[in-house]
Amino acid sequence: MKRAGLILATPPLAAYKFGCASCCAAPIGVFWITGIVSIVYGIVGGPTNLMGSSWNTIALGLVLWGIAAVWAAITTRSADEDRCNRRKNRLRDEILPATDESDPFDEVRKAR
Repeated sequence: MKRAGLILATPPLAAYKFGCASCCAAPIGVFWITGIVSIVYGIVGGPTNLMGSSWNTIALGLVLWGIAAVWAAITTRSADEDRCNRRKNRLRDEILPATDESDPFDEVRKAR
């Protein structure tokens, strides 16, 4: 229940916390925040500055929030603990030297 509640209330946080693709949290956050802004903007009159609420703008905000929630649900559902832990980070392997490689700074110090 905690995961489902977090997906509905704050989709970017759920994608970051329960999904191994935490890079999806930023675009999910954009949809979610845009949905919140659209709902608030619709309540105060919307783009046509109505005296009441602009229901089209509120509906747009709810659709954007729904897209963020569905995207977060897909991200967290596809995240599997074993798959997230087994995933290799090629960038980290390329940057970090192997244990048998010499440090280039040690060779510079030896040359002095």
